[in-house]
Amino acid sequence: MELNEDFVTKFVLLWAVIDPIGTVPVFISATANHTPHERRRIAVIATLAAAGILLFFIAAGEPLLRAMEVPLPAFEIAGGIVLFLFALTMIFGESKPESETTMLRSLHDVAIYPLATPSMASPGAMMAVVLLTKNDAHTLADQISTAVVMLLVLASALVLMLGAGVISRLIGTGGASIVSRVMGLILASVAATSVLAGAKEYFSN
Repeated sequence: MELNEDFVTKFVLLWAVIDPIGTVPVFISATANHTPHERRRIAVIATLAAAGILLFFIAAGEPLLRAMEVPLPAFEIAGGIVLFLFALTMIFGESKPESETTMLRSLHDVAIYPLATPSMASPGAMMAVVLLTKNDAHTLADQISTAVVMLLVLASALVLMLGAGVISRLIGTGGASIVSRVMGLILASVAATSVLAGAKEYFSN
């Protein structure tokens, strides 16, 4: 019973920081100029890339940050700032700026940015998997469990992205633009929370 509760707790936490539902409007906006076949490829590549990034942080995130003498709160603050800057482009950017149009020429570019990171493998997600797999607080079994839960959440994100075509047809280009800006505002709030939490933890130590 306790094992099931731990699994559910991890799932809820990782669902919140990876935010598969919030990835859908980002996916719709970023793949607006691609064919359905290309969108499916982008979704798969983005999911695999996000999984690779987060698995790397599970395996080597804590030792890497310690080796560089970077405290976890500082990483959280930096990640929040980067996420905030991306959120601003979603809020104030044109519907299809020239930089985005250039980016859309490459499937891999779109899959890596903004989908794999910072949408799915966000700074908050990287921070969460590092904290959930700290070597001095979690056993190897706990770390494997965290990796499995993380992959399940990413699989959910993939399913939602593969079904995004239906959502896109329902809301249209204008609807996607509105959703993108609303999600940008929410993302900015999440980023600000990350910065404040990191600053609070840093100055309380």
